[in-house]
Amino acid sequence: MNPRRKRLAAGVVVVVLGAGAATALALKSFQENLLYFYSPTQVNAGEAPGNRAFRIGGLVVAGSVFRDPRSLAVRFVLTDTLHDVPVFYEGVLPDLFREGQGIVANGRLLPDRTFQASEVLAKHDENYMPPEVAKALEAAGRPIPHSAFRQSP
Repeated sequence: MNPRRKRLAAGVVVVVLGAGAATALALKSFQENLLYFYSPTQVNAGEAPGNRAFRIGGLVVAGSVFRDPRSLAVRFVLTDTLHDVPVFYEGVLPDLFREGQGIVANGRLLPDRTFQASEVLAKHDENYMPPEVAKALEAAGRPIPHSAFRQSP
């Protein structure tokens, strides 16, 4: 093999190794930032990860919202009509957040099985329920409560 071919082969090897390393780093970053969705039933069954962030969705149980008057902390219970999960959130809730409404929250599961939310997302209008929440309610074998949807006149 002459010196020119050796340099060319070495260059090809370096490019292939560089592309492989870049792909591996991109996939690792993607996997770390991916938020899987779990229903309260799946969380109670132990399917949700305890060591990483995920999304949980369901309906806010009526009468379960308790706000700390001295801070922005709020506690509420999320249900898929089969199982409930207590949620703790400290921050400003969306304007559309209310009892009986479908929401999705991002966060982590604490050792006491309370979901520590870092973000709470509420539906954007009266005729919308997050698709993940609707699927979780259907998978629970329960009808979606009429209070979750309002019909337009």
